[in-house]
Amino acid sequence: MAPKQDSTEGVVLNFVNEQNRPLNSQNVADALQKFGLKKTAIQKALDALCDSGQISFKEYGKQKIYLARQDQFKIPNSEEVDQMKKKNARLQKDLEDQKRAMSEIEAESKALQSTLTLEQMCAKEAKLKNEVNQMEVKLAKLREGTSLVKPEDRKKAEETYVEKINQWRRRKRIFKDLWDAITENMPRDTKEFKEELGLEYDEDVGVSFQSLSELLTQRKKPRRG
Repeated sequence: MAPKQDSTEGVVLNFVNEQNRPLNSQNVADALQKFGLKKTAIQKALDALCDSGQISFKEYGKQKIYLARQDQFKIPNSEEVDQMKKKNARLQKDLEDQKRAMSEIEAESKALQSTLTLEQMCAKEAKLKNEVNQMEVKLAKLREGTSLVKPEDRKKAEETYVEKINQWRRRKRIFKDLWDAITENMPRDTKEFKEELGLEYDEDVGVSFQSLSELLTQRKKPRRG
């Protein structure tokens, strides 16, 4: 939407005065393109404003640089400059305070968003109570001596356990036979040789084959009491 100026010259003059910095015709054309003004019309307006003395210009080769008339602006004295600097410092401080306050508000907002609502807390409480009740029922059955594992599942687990223990025992025996054959006539220390190869025995990693093997024997013993 075009601004409510009487002419292209008025639009260009207002822009040059507002910018108050060196401009070429392309700068002005790019900025005023949103108003539907063509570069040729803008160039014509710049030349007319220069001819009428409303703006000034300087030539650098074939290019003209346009400037706002500086005599139309009030130049502040040193006291006014100091006041403006102080005001600027206050505004900067206010800006930092506002940024800090915004950061605190954002952090508080995130914390509130991560907090459960009353409805969510009630739902979670009901879920936890239900889980506790289910656990208490299981615990009561265990105290009564009721098995919560199906006989067929227990049998399958025991058979798998026995199979793994037997495989473990066979592999220990195979390793021992091979190790004894290799190290039987070895002149060097077998412990150093083992460490060099990076071998680890069960006891090196805190595993007791004997205690794990005895679990099945203990399982088969009748319970007392």
